[in-house]
Amino acid sequence: MTPAQIEIFFATLKAANPHPQTELEYASVFELLVAVLLSAQATDVGVNKATRKLFAVANTPQKMLALGLEGVESYIKTIGLYRSKARHLMQTCQILVDQHGGQVPRTREALQALPGVGRKTANVVLNVAFGEPTMAVDTHLFRVANRTGLAPGKTPLEVELKLLKRIPAAYLVDAHHWLILHGRYVCKARLPICWKCSVQGVCGYKLKTPGPK
Repeated sequence: MTPAQIEIFFATLKAANPHPQTELEYASVFELLVAVLLSAQATDVGVNKATRKLFAVANTPQKMLALGLEGVESYIKTIGLYRSKARHLMQTCQILVDQHGGQVPRTREALQALPGVGRKTANVVLNVAFGEPTMAVDTHLFRVANRTGLAPGKTPLEVELKLLKRIPAAYLVDAHHWLILHGRYVCKARLPICWKCSVQGVCGYKLKTPGPK
């Protein structure tokens, strides 16, 4: 995809959705961190369903620790890998209390030092909570970047670095949301809805799907 095509690509997505937001529900930076930590290999819908009840009783690291491991597990057992996620969450809460005054740190290094928080999760928190132009490459972003020709790469990190280099600065802060939503609802894994895609004119995907007859 050429620089001119990339400009059209993002200008089009921005025109359709000027202020994209994460679909995870949260009311604080801590709640966002918890929601993203729980969202690995799970849907946002499933995470939101569990966290609505969890956050009603434990919306701070201190309250989460008071709830205890089994208590946390009871709220998130509908989420995949809930036992390991609950353990990581409790360990993370303890570190937040012991080392960060109960606050979520705003550096990549400190975030990635938290159990269960990898580069992708750290990027989401840095972008959504702190407005930094990071690129959290999940399966949707990875697929869209490769399929469209926007930023082809063999690994999430390679795609992330290419996206940061190729996307115009004016679109960087919101680009992560546009790409995730595009991958989730239009450029789907099994059958991309090319006939409804607003950016198909600049997309490099050769096997575009026809609309229903």
